Amino acid sequence: MKRRSRSSSESVPNAPRRDRETQPLFPDPAAGIPVVHLKARVRHPLIYRKRVEHVDQNAKPGDWVAVYVPPQETTTEAVEDANRETAADELELWGYGIYNPRSEIAIRMIRFGAQLPDDGFWQQQLNRAVQLRRELLDLDQVTDTYRLINAEGDGFPGLVVDRFGDVLSAELFSWGMLQRSREILRRLSVISGHPHVVIRTGPKMLSQEGAEAAIYFSDGAPRSVVVQELGTRFRVRLDEASHKTGFFCDQRDNRARLAKFCPGKSVLDLCCYSGGFAIQAKCLGQAAEVIGVDLDEQPLRTAKDNANLNRASVRFVQADVFPYMRDMIRQGRQFDVVVLDPPKLINSRAEIELGTRTHFDLNRLAMQLVKAGGLLLTCSCAGLLPESEFMRLVFAAARQAGAPIDDVGIKRGPRPARLLFRTGAAGDHPVASNCPEGEYLKAAWLTLDDPL
Repeated sequence: MKRRSRSSSESVPNAPRRDRETQPLFPDPAAGIPVVHLKARVRHPLIYRKRVEHVDQNAKPGDWVAVYVPPQETTTEAVEDANRETAADELELWGYGIYNPRSEIAIRMIRFGAQLPDDGFWQQQLNRAVQLRRELLDLDQVTDTYRLINAEGDGFPGLVVDRFGDVLSAELFSWGMLQRSREILRRLSVISGHPHVVIRTGPKMLSQEGAEAAIYFSDGAPRSVVVQELGTRFRVRLDEASHKTGFFCDQRDNRARLAKFCPGKSVLDLCCYSGGFAIQAKCLGQAAEVIGVDLDEQPLRTAKDNANLNRASVRFVQADVFPYMRDMIRQGRQFDVVVLDPPKLINSRAEIELGTRTHFDLNRLAMQLVKAGGLLLTCSCAGLLPESEFMRLVFAAARQAGAPIDDVGIKRGPRPARLLFRTGAAGDHPVASNCPEGEYLKAAWLTLDDPL
């Protein structure tokens, strides 16, 4: 569809100031929709500031915007060389998004095409998200905790929602989505039948979006809830500062797979958080010995509570995993199964070098704690670390994971490592074809032999 774009002078100049705490769920053409011109046609749902050519002067943070692009046959260079007004006449309506000039992600696209994201559109998006989990994946048969909305993967950029029993727990990474989150969660609550809502902002909301941190509980929403995963119970604390929405649903399938390797074995869960892998290794896997290690006191309290809920004998240790692993190596301690699932180590491109090095060091030490013929499950949830680079550093770590000096003072070589399989997040974390970086979780399963 092609048409002349609306200039800033054509927008409604005296429209009343909108409440900055909330914004309408869908745009109102009668009130005027600010216009944005992009430099080129972009199908990605996240439009960075550098890709924006022009913005109506009255567009405010959180506003709906109509996004226009050069026509198919027009190159970016041709548009830049041509008369600006003439080029604007030929711009094509590309879709509608939510604008935030304070963020590097200036526009989060909600709907591509000429049709407005109206009431029916939002209902369809929400229904589709719920149906995926309940009908295709049939998750209600195995758990009452899973992801209901996975940001760009479900067409809700900047918003994730997890179901914990009767509670919908949302985390926001977009100011524009935050301003619309209560209405989205209200509708989702009706569709899913879960009455309670908790909404919190992500840890970087102020620095990345220019919005203050916030947390909201609907009337009667509990501060904690006990959920079950494959028959194992976990307490999710919703009123404390925590990673993500309170529990790592993305590792559900990996926890179940790990349990198959654990019967009668010794298991070490590094960076165990609230004990997901450790407790499932004991409850589902019937491991003989399980140790979970984490530096943070708060999630460890929850981990111990979770073990008690299931009458599971798991030892939890509060420690920095680096000195803990070095101490275990000095003692000559090794385990049949080692899990290494660190928190997100790369939050921005400026942290890629340091985060990659930290991943390497963690894996090099963890590999020394695996018995010959044992299993290492190593993970990364850093979306900015490509899977190819993650596997490169894992194999490089194996080449340096041999014990430095053996009993007779001879330097030993690398530990031969064999990759068994690679996995990622569970199916309730779909990845959109136009946003492949949404596939953030990487999990490599390796068996290690004696050092050469």
